[in-house]
Formats: sequence, structure tokens, C-alpha cells
Amino acid sequence: MILYYFLMKSVLVIDAPPMMREFLTEKLSAEGVIVEIADGQRDALPKFLSVLPDLVIINVEHSVSDILEFLDKKQSDPNGKKIPVIMAGPVIDHDEVSDLVQYGVIKYFNRPIRYDLFFDSVGRVLHTSFSVDTTPCVLDMHLNKDIIFIEIAKGLNREKITLLKYKLAEIIESNNLPLPKLILMMSDLSLSYVDGLNLELLLENITADRRILRRNIKILSFDTFVSDFIEGHPIYDGIKVVQNLSDVMASLVDTTADSIENLISDKILALSDGNGKNAGAVRFYSDTYTADGSAETSEGHLKIAVIDSDLNVVKYLKSVLETIGEVTVFLSPKEFIANIKPDAFDFAITGMVMPEITGLDILRFLVEKRIDLPVIVYSNVIQKEVIMQALKLGAGSYLINPQPAQVIVQKVLEIINARKQ
Repeated sequence: MILYYFLMKSVLVIDAPPMMREFLTEKLSAEGVIVEIADGQRDALPKFLSVLPDLVIINVEHSVSDILEFLDKKQSDPNGKKIPVIMAGPVIDHDEVSDLVQYGVIKYFNRPIRYDLFFDSVGRVLHTSFSVDTTPCVLDMHLNKDIIFIEIAKGLNREKITLLKYKLAEIIESNNLPLPKLILMMSDLSLSYVDGLNLELLLENITADRRILRRNIKILSFDTFVSDFIEGHPIYDGIKVVQNLSDVMASLVDTTADSIENLISDKILALSDGNGKNAGAVRFYSDTYTADGSAETSEGHLKIAVIDSDLNVVKYLKSVLETIGEVTVFLSPKEFIANIKPDAFDFAITGMVMPEITGLDILRFLVEKRIDLPVIVYSNVIQKEVIMQALKLGAGSYLINPQPAQVIVQKVLEIINARKQ
């Protein structure tokens, strides 16, 4: 048994926030990897020297300079200098990344981390294969008083579902919620029996925290599989599936019917399915809208790039987005690529089908040049493979043209605010 322990791979995780730390521990331990945790450089160096792990994972909170003392001492140790390092942190320029190579840093991941690429790099070092779910999935969370709103769209991704458990605990603890109420909005999803395991994992992670009582969990879904699945499991007794948001709010909010309707209209935004019909999908947006419904952001006036060869689309997007920022229009995607520089824009929204260069080409270019620019694709192209490819290339969202102005603004602010968390 002792011999087996010493044959196991080990990883030292330094300065990771609770959610990242717990997620990495769960994911690595499942593959038989020993995980050691260190907080701060004082704790990191003695633990590093005593363990001499196979890999060091460092989370950089503010600046790479914060961890240079540890890296210097690691490189001066004859046993430790060959141990590889993977880092994750804020966006840094190419020269800074190159400077880290001398410390044994083999990869630097900008936040938010692409965990599929992250675990691929970890697996290469440890000679271990990590299974990472790449299913396209949009998962948004918002809090209003003691109600946690969770929206899941496009699909069920096991990595995001696992992270959800830790994010829920973080929200509950930081806001001191003794008995939180939870609304899970899955009105955009159509599931079947093949999704049963993922749905089960989702419910397990939501109910893992004992402070979330089953009677305080409501699920908004039009899918019969979801309601049949939950009603058929005694362990989910108390969880209610509804098709009407007013019913959900009435069961959770101690107020009058008129107040409920006002709360819904003020705080919940119904989205279009792209054909002008209400798809039942909802977004909670008290974090990004003022009481009068106007948009605001703590970043101040945003610099937004709009890229599309369709003049009518460009005019519409420009008029919509000028309510929250300064808009620069590129009718030629080649012109955008020729002029884009790091920090030139806070956000970009691009079409898909354009002469010579497509929206996918723009996304690939940003990845190759390591330009950390959040992007929304706004297009009437609805082929599943195109949408999936855009999301895999880093698009923050894929909106089907046409969309109401408030939907576009809301999605832009959601993505920007999520990146600040």
C-alpha cells in the first residue's frame, strides 16, 4: 500500500480560490492523483520541497510578480527546477508569457479558464487521460434577495454542472443565506433518456448543500422528460417542475399577485427563440440594470466593435449598443483583423457569413493571436455544427438574428460582468 502511494502522481495547487481548488481536487483525485494545497508563497515553498510534486498549478490573482519569489526559489533547488508549472490568471502579454518559461512554466491560461484545454495540458504532464465534457452549455447564475436564479441552455455539460455545486456554496456563504430558494430555468432544453445521467448529476449538485431544501427548489421546464424524471425519483420529493414563472414566484415570494407580476416584469427578461415567439427562456438581470430598466456597467463607457457586411444589421446593432458604449463599425472583417490590438475594445459582436472572412475565422484569429476579447456571434445561421464550432472557439454566446434590443444588451452585460467575477 505504501509503495502504491509513492507510485501515484501528485500535484501541488497554489493560491487557488475555494471553487477552483475544490473542483481541481475532485477532478484530479478521481483519476488517482494526490492533490496538495498551499495558500501563499510562505506555505507554498516548504510544501513544494517536502512533496516535490509531479506538477505545480498556480493561480495568479492579480499579477505574475506576486508569485516570482516562489518561482525563483523553485528554480534554485536542484530537485525542484525540472518540475513543470501550469499557471492561470489575468491576461498578460506575450513577452510576459515568454519570461515565465525560464521558471519551468509550460502553459499560461487566461481566465476564464478553458478547462478542456487545461486538463489536456495537465494530462500530458501526468501521462493521464482526463475525460472532459465539451458539450456546448450556457450556465448563468444570479441572486435576488434570497432567491438564486440558475439558467441552463444549449445542453448539460458535466464540468459546468460540477462547478455549479461549488459556486452555489460560495454564493450562499458570502451572502449569509440560511435557507436559500432556488429557481432552475431549463425552458430552452429538450432532453431524452440519454441525458438522464447528466440530469441526475445536476440535481445531485443542486441538492448537495443541506441549506437548499427540496421544497425550495422550483424548475421551470416545458420538457416532459424532466417532469417525468423528477416525479419518478423519491429522492427528489418536494422539487416542483412548473411551466409558468408566476407559479414559481408565487410559491417562493411572500407577496401579492400584483407584486409578483411586477417582480417578474422588472427582474426577468423573456427571450425570443429567433422566430419572434416566446421560447420561455428567461434571464434574471438585476445585476446589470437600473430600477428604470436602463443598462449600466461598472466598467464605464464600453468600447464595442460591430463586424458585419450587412448594412441593415450593422445599423441596428449600432443603435442598440450605443446605449451602453462607444461603437466602432467594421463592414469588412478584413479591416477589423487588420486594426485589432489587445485592449482596443471591451467587446465585439460579429456576423457569421461575410465575404472572404467568416465569423469563425475571426474567432480563430483572436485565439491564435491570444487576444482576450469577449465576442458574441449574431447571425441567422442556425446549423448546429456551426454554433458548436463558434462556442468551442471561445464565443461567449451565439444569438440568432433577429433579437430584441434588450436581449442583445442584456447578453453583452452578462458576459462582461461574468468575466469580472
